[in-house]
Amino acid sequence: MLRTRVITALVLLAVLLSVLYSKSQAFFLAVTAVFFGAAAWESARLFRASQPVVAAVIWTAVFLVFVYLADATLARFLFTLCVAIWAIRLAPSLGLGLPVIGSAGSRLLNIVYGITLLGCFAAIIALFQHSPLYLLSAMAIVWIADIGAYFAGKAFGKRKLAPSISPGKSWEGAIGGWIAVVALATASAHYPPLAETFAARVLAGLGWVGFAVVMTLMVAASIVGDLFESQLKRRAEMKDSSNLLPGHGGVLDRIDALIPTLPLAVLIGTWI
Repeated sequence: MLRTRVITALVLLAVLLSVLYSKSQAFFLAVTAVFFGAAAWESARLFRASQPVVAAVIWTAVFLVFVYLADATLARFLFTLCVAIWAIRLAPSLGLGLPVIGSAGSRLLNIVYGITLLGCFAAIIALFQHSPLYLLSAMAIVWIADIGAYFAGKAFGKRKLAPSISPGKSWEGAIGGWIAVVALATASAHYPPLAETFAARVLAGLGWVGFAVVMTLMVAASIVGDLFESQLKRRAEMKDSSNLLPGHGGVLDRIDALIPTLPLAVLIGTWI
């Protein structure tokens, strides 16, 4: 299992780097659309949609039309809407619970979550247009938080963060992930070759206090995204969102923490 997981991770990393540095906007958009379609299909399955493939096709068409037609104002509205959705509707569900599958509330939530998926992948395009390094640096904050939380949780985890949703996560792990992000982001911001990364721009534009606040918000958003997808899987009685990625589950299992985080990163970037 570990070998399969490592091989898949290396393949995904190779694909990601080849796409980011291909210097082809069309190739990047095509690959992004494929992954968006896979995520939309998995999301529809988690909500027990009657025709998940059709739903995925429709959402992918909406994504492509949005990328083709949207201007800066419309894109900013989408990113703001996504941040508001997470703050007002999706994050509170971690404590309030989810509507019953098949109910009108669940169908509405399916659409709302689809909007956040759209915002996440639109944010990927926006961050990439700044530079491949800028996109990678924003995503790396989520990856570092996840890795830091894993090891800190293994070493010190005692207080469960959300026992009814994801028993393996702890407050100590979350704090460890936050410390790892702040430490590594600070180090990268002072390394000249990484002067154009997301963390470096935040520190230069907002100072130390603003930097600490932004890193805290990013880590918190990544945890909420992870827990919300776990909540969806638990409700649907599914271990993984799919088996598209051997050893890793599905696309949603890999990007769940990025969904609320990347639109937030784009908005923060526009403020500085």
